[in-house]
Amino acid sequence: MIEKYEQTLQDWIESIVAEGDDDALFASGYLQGHFAVVLSKLEVEHEQGVEALESKMVECLALAREELDDNDYALVNDAWLQLSSKLTA
Repeated sequence: MIEKYEQTLQDWIESIVAEGDDDALFASGYLQGHFAVVLSKLEVEHEQGVEALESKMVECLALAREELDDNDYALVNDAWLQLSSKLTA
């Protein structure tokens, strides 16, 4: 599962780099860092399904909510919704 998540992230990042604006680049880069942390945590856990990934990402987004201003948080949250939809497709 982890490999699928990594490949989906890579494909999504490539599309953002090719087609995204500065806001999309910022949000995807920020999200990529949190996503990498979550994947490293999932690698050592028994449950690696999409539900576990989403649960851990919700925790990371709560931290992002504290770190970012409202506009930047909205960008990152929207980026997560885009990536999440690709992960469950």
